[in-house]
Amino acid sequence: MREQYRSEAFTEDTLAADPMQQFAHWFRQIAAGGMVYEPNAMVVSTATPDGRPSSRTVLLKKYDARGFVFFTNYNSRKGRELDANPYVSLLFPWHPLARQVVVNGTAARIAREETVAYFRTRPHGSQLGAWASEQSAVIGSRQELIDRYEELAARYPESERIPAPPQWGGFRVVPETIEFWQGHENRLHDRLRYVREGNDWRVERLCP
Repeated sequence: MREQYRSEAFTEDTLAADPMQQFAHWFRQIAAGGMVYEPNAMVVSTATPDGRPSSRTVLLKKYDARGFVFFTNYNSRKGRELDANPYVSLLFPWHPLARQVVVNGTAARIAREETVAYFRTRPHGSQLGAWASEQSAVIGSRQELIDRYEELAARYPESERIPAPPQWGGFRVVPETIEFWQGHENRLHDRLRYVREGNDWRVERLCP
């Protein structure tokens, strides 16, 4: 299976001075175009201290000049791995537009107040789900999970505020490099990578 990517050239003179501005520009284009289902879906790759990797798809919930934020159970596999080894990679696979963004950096837990503020914006069912699921832990059956959820739903009807679980919260990924990949025909892709140098960013072009 082989596709010929056809798109406009992606050159250094079109780049924003800051990679987060460039990400915001591409993200708005992707979201407005409607061609990508859940454009905030990203592959988060972590590793144990001895280098055993794992990857999963997670939803980006916030980005700004400080980095990229997602939420999880801190006792999950990725949560435990990030606590032990903060190096992380994010991949945004925007295939319908032949684009990818690859972020490499370090992750750290966000402030508890920020987690609580976001938790209160989640739908009631998603709040209950965060309590019901001991993410990444072995469970006997799906019914066991449903029973936990229904017990919580009875305890916390929609009229009651659900507290944020203490084991649940956000990570912020602070980028060290951000690569913007634009596919082209004949595999002559554009790969422009921002590299952090202190408070500044250097741009380099990579061979495809």
